Amino acid sequence: MTTGRPLRLIVTFAVSLMIGGIGQQLYTLVDSAVVGRGVGVAGLAAVGATDWTYWVFLWGILGLAQGFSIPIAQEFGKGDKARVKRAVAMSLLLSAALSILLTLLGLAARGPVLRLLKTPEDIFDSAVAYITVLFIGLSAVMAYNMASSILRAFGDGRTPLIAMVVASAINILLDLLFVLVFRWGVVGAAVATVIAQVLAFLYCALILSKSQWLALTKEDWKLDAPMLRWLWKTGATMAATQILIAIGGMVLQSAINAQGSVFLAGVTAVNKLIGLLESSAIALGSAVTTYIAQNFGAGEYGRLRKGLKVSLVVGVLLSLAISAVMILAGRLILSMFIDPGDPSAGTVLDIAYHYLFIMSVLLSSLYVLHVCRNTLLGMGCNMGTVVSGLMEFFARASVAVLFCGIWGVETLYFAEPFAWCASTVSLIFMVIWQVRRLPG
Repeated sequence: MTTGRPLRLIVTFAVSLMIGGIGQQLYTLVDSAVVGRGVGVAGLAAVGATDWTYWVFLWGILGLAQGFSIPIAQEFGKGDKARVKRAVAMSLLLSAALSILLTLLGLAARGPVLRLLKTPEDIFDSAVAYITVLFIGLSAVMAYNMASSILRAFGDGRTPLIAMVVASAINILLDLLFVLVFRWGVVGAAVATVIAQVLAFLYCALILSKSQWLALTKEDWKLDAPMLRWLWKTGATMAATQILIAIGGMVLQSAINAQGSVFLAGVTAVNKLIGLLESSAIALGSAVTTYIAQNFGAGEYGRLRKGLKVSLVVGVLLSLAISAVMILAGRLILSMFIDPGDPSAGTVLDIAYHYLFIMSVLLSSLYVLHVCRNTLLGMGCNMGTVVSGLMEFFARASVAVLFCGIWGVETLYFAEPFAWCASTVSLIFMVIWQVRRLPG
């Protein structure tokens, strides 16, 4: 990432990550489609009721993995093999300990949290069963995301791509088998997701074991307090930001749950679809993180600025193209999640498309958000990510707690785009300030 044209490097790397990210998002997308068709609107609502509760843990894991990869990428940019190996070893130790802690915490909190979020009684038991399986599989999620983050820190987007493509195909087959043939309901969809994550990790681990940069010795595993502090600082900051965002989403989820199962099912269909579309923004952001971190570590500040400009242009153009597709074909796509024989199918589809249309119009702000946030992360500016997380938290919470009570249910459709825009505005000013401070 420290030599060659920034546009080619970032786009090439981002495309491989996008395909892999789409594969990862297909887990939940296929879960929702198969459950919506095979179990019905109630099953789709049960899956959706767990979204933000699970995302608190999932996004925390994603933040930790991405944060741990920053020191690795910066040392890789410097060409310091010994420091890279030490950073990898310490990040693996932290990941193992934290995955156990998060699993126990999730299992203990799942019931009370779903009650707190006003999960409808008619889907409560199904929601608990679904999220229980997902929490049991959190260690697999941590393992895969840490392995793929290490690979991406080295500039390898191909291996996570292959892992996700294969795992996605297996997940689809297992979804169909467990839900439609074995009739395991929402639990079957969750089991399929966990198995797919395990397989994705195993493939990434196999490739990592062959890397000369990762021929870890006994010396590398000795506790390194300064390195642990550095990893914890970057990982915990990113994780805290993601968790804060998700908690704001939980407040919003409570307001959505209060509208009943039909409204919840419509919102769930869109959230799964938007999750798939956001994976492109996340992939672009991950490519930006690696590019910025390596060039920042190498002192190539001119290349850093060029890469940022290129990434913003790519993000805006990509988001506009996606928005156009969603506006034109969104109703047809959303119908795949809904059983046409259900009496409420028409209402659910109307709710879903209205929500999707609003999100699509403002999708560009989400892509600019990821580029700016990951630029700051790659430069080691942790405060920028915290500020953006706070903005997203307050935006979602204010809609759920304040605006919904004043202007009604319609405001819930604008909660996500409002959070994107609020965070993006703060990030733009912080990126300009940080980049102008760089030498050259």
